[in-house]
Amino acid sequence: MYEQFNSQFVNFGKQFADSALKVNALALQNAERLLGLQVKTVESQLNANVGFFNEAIEANDFEGAKAVWPKGVQLVKESAERFVAAGQEGLGQSIKTSEAIAELMRGSFPFEAPTAARTSKARASK
Repeated sequence: MYEQFNSQFVNFGKQFADSALKVNALALQNAERLLGLQVKTVESQLNANVGFFNEAIEANDFEGAKAVWPKGVQLVKESAERFVAAGQEGLGQSIKTSEAIAELMRGSFPFEAPTAARTSKARASK
């Protein structure tokens, strides 16, 4: 009997370790994608900012500053749009990763979730 319990425990431990390894791999892949997305976004924003400041430095008088002002407003607008788009894309990737992890856990460790009907029946029987 002890041998049967021991082998079941070892098998469960191996299954848990394999699942944990797969979950960690998925999480690291997600982190890598998110970091790449953020670096790409910051890089494009930095290039846009440098281009704008080069134009702003060349403005010597009030008329030049008036000409640069709309470009600055447009830069801020585009910057906000880029960061929001990157955030939404990152959120979408994170949701897909969490769904993949949940599916992996469902497949690895089958369990029955309590439902409202079973819970209410159990309470009524008490």
